[in-house]
Amino acid sequence: MWKPTEKIRYEPRPGEWPNKIQAEGSTWFTPIKIGRIQLKARTWVPAMVPWRSTEEGIVTDQVLSWYERFAKGQPGCIVIEATGIQEVPSGPLLRIGHDRFIPGLKELSDTVHLASGGQTKLFIQLIDFLSIRRRPEPEKYFQRFLNITDAHRAVIGAEGWTEQEIRDHLNTLDSNELGNYLTQRELDDLRMGARERVTDVQFDHIKQLPNVLPELFSDAAERAQKAGIDGIELHYAHAYTMASFLSRKNNREDGYGGSLDNRARLPLEVFAAVRKRVGDEYPVGCRFLSDECIPGGSDVDDAAYFGVELAKAGMDFLSLSRGGKFDDAKQPGVGEAAYPYTGQSGYECMPSYISDKFGPFGRNVEPTALIRNAIRDAGFDTPIVLAGGIHSFEKAEAILNSGEADIVASARQALADPDWFLKVKLGRGEEVRLCTYSNYCEGLDQKHKVVTCKLWDRIEMDEPDVQKSADGKRRLIAPIWTA
Repeated sequence: MWKPTEKIRYEPRPGEWPNKIQAEGSTWFTPIKIGRIQLKARTWVPAMVPWRSTEEGIVTDQVLSWYERFAKGQPGCIVIEATGIQEVPSGPLLRIGHDRFIPGLKELSDTVHLASGGQTKLFIQLIDFLSIRRRPEPEKYFQRFLNITDAHRAVIGAEGWTEQEIRDHLNTLDSNELGNYLTQRELDDLRMGARERVTDVQFDHIKQLPNVLPELFSDAAERAQKAGIDGIELHYAHAYTMASFLSRKNNREDGYGGSLDNRARLPLEVFAAVRKRVGDEYPVGCRFLSDECIPGGSDVDDAAYFGVELAKAGMDFLSLSRGGKFDDAKQPGVGEAAYPYTGQSGYECMPSYISDKFGPFGRNVEPTALIRNAIRDAGFDTPIVLAGGIHSFEKAEAILNSGEADIVASARQALADPDWFLKVKLGRGEEVRLCTYSNYCEGLDQKHKVVTCKLWDRIEMDEPDVQKSADGKRRLIAPIWTA
C-alpha cells in the first residue's frame, strides 16, 4: 500500500474511558431513528468483506460465525459485507442475485438478532461491479487480447504487414517504446489488467446499465427484506459501478455523466426503484465518498451536492467513506488483479499507523462534517454515519456532540475487538483490545484470504470448537469475552 513520504509512526491513544454511568448517559449510546426503525445506540459496524462465503456466494457456517461474533458486542447496527446483486463470479463474496440466496441470508439475520439479544439491527450492503481481469503476460496480451487497428499500422508504418507481424513486432518492444505505439487505455490493459469503466458505452452492456441496474438493485433489496434483514445500504462508494457514475471522471453523454445532476441521475433512479419495491417502512440508505482522493476526481463539494440530493430523495441514512479507487492503484504482479486500496486514495480509505502530520485517525471527520452541514442547511435531518480510524469513546462522543456526525462507526477497531462497544458501555473500556492500524487485515483482504486480526488470530488456538483457517495456523474469530 502507498505510504506518505513523512512516515511518522502513530500509536492508538484512546484517552480516558468512561465509567458505566458516564457511558450510559453518553450520546453514543443513545437511540437514533433510521427511517421508521430505531437503533438502540449510535454504534455501527460498517461493511467489511471477510471472504468466508463460497465461490457460489452462499452463506456458510464461517459467515454465520463471523457476524455472530460482532453481534455479541451489541453494536446499534451491523452492515453485511458488499453483497453482489448479479449472477457473476466474484470469489468467496456473498451474493443476493437470486431467490436461492434468501434462506441463507434469513439464517444470518436470525443469527445476528439472537446473538445480540435483540440489541443490533442488521443491514446489508448491495453492490454492483464491472469486469476486471488479471494483469496478463505481455506475450499473451499482444497475441490474444490487443485489438489491432489501422492506428497501429499507421504509427508503426506497417500498412503492408499482416496482423500477426504487427503483434510479433509489438511484443519485441520495451515498456518505454510501447508508449509510442499504444493508446493509454491499451497500456493500462497491459500494465494493470483490462478493466471495464462506466464510460465504455461502445459496449452495449455498459451503455444499458441505466436501464438494467434499477431493477437488479430493487430485486436484491426485496430479497433482503424477505430474509428478515432490517435495512439496505446501497454501495455508491469506492471503485465500483455506482461510485463511478457519481465520479467527476464520468463523462458519459447520454444524460448519465458530465454535470453533477447527470452524474447523480442513476444513483437516484436506483434508489427510487428500491424504495418503490420495498416501501416507505423499510430503511434504505447508501454509502458514498466524501472525496475520491484522485486527480480529476470528485471532491467534498461534489459530495455535498450529492448528499443534499440523496437526502432530498428520501434516503434514511448516509454513510461516508473516502478514496479507494482503481485510478491510482499499485501495479499488480503478472497474473494478479489490481486492488483499489493500494494507491494514495486507498490509503485515505484505510490509513495505517505510518502516516503524515495529520495522522491516521479521523481523516474523514472534517469532510463528513462539511457534507452534513450542507444537508442540514438544505433543511434535511438525514442521519450521517462517519467512519475512519475511530477507536476511542472520547473521539466518538466529541464527534457526535459537536454535530460532525450522527452515528460513529468503526471497522478495524471492531475487528480487533468485536466486544469493544459493549465493554465501553459497561464501563470496562480498559479491557478493550486496541487496533494498532498495521493493516494486517487489509493485506489479507488484498489476497482474498479469510480476514482476521493479528491481535487474536494465533491465541487460544485450543479453545473448544474454534474455527481455523485451511492451513490450521489462524483462528477465524476473536476469542470469546465474558461480560
